[in-house]
Amino acid sequence: MALDLVNTVWVEHGARADQLDDLDGVRAWLSDHAMAAGPDSDLEAVRDRLVPAREAVRDALEGRGHTGLNDVLGHGAVRPVMRDGEPGELVVVDEPAWLPAWTAAAAFVRMMGERPSRVRRCAHPDCILWFLDVSKNGSRRWCSMEGCGNRAKVGRFNQRHRTTG
Repeated sequence: MALDLVNTVWVEHGARADQLDDLDGVRAWLSDHAMAAGPDSDLEAVRDRLVPAREAVRDALEGRGHTGLNDVLGHGAVRPVMRDGEPGELVVVDEPAWLPAWTAAAAFVRMMGERPSRVRRCAHPDCILWFLDVSKNGSRRWCSMEGCGNRAKVGRFNQRHRTTG
């Protein structure tokens, strides 16, 4: 979920694209993560919290510190509860609009606690996407083989043929 949030910004045809620029994009991201989307006024508040959370996670990934991430995490907490005789957890946030941003930030912390060496940036020099390498041997290099992987292979092929031709 955290990497999906970071990847709401990508480069397409040399230009930056941002899924969160419009409310339909926010609605789609929430839907992809099984979170209810409310009225547009609520979506604007959610977007206003998702964007700084996205930047905070990106800053942490790129080694620019964790201050922003901790600021986002400061807007919520997990409270242990009992439900129907079973232990559980309840996420409590300052205001409902913080829930998606806080949830993504908390997912990032969990992911980095479990598999930090498998969190990688795409190896294509023009790509800004991140992924969790779940391959068996941990050798994945591209956000997608169909996109960046193929572009890199074609580039190497063309380079070889230019130098030999």
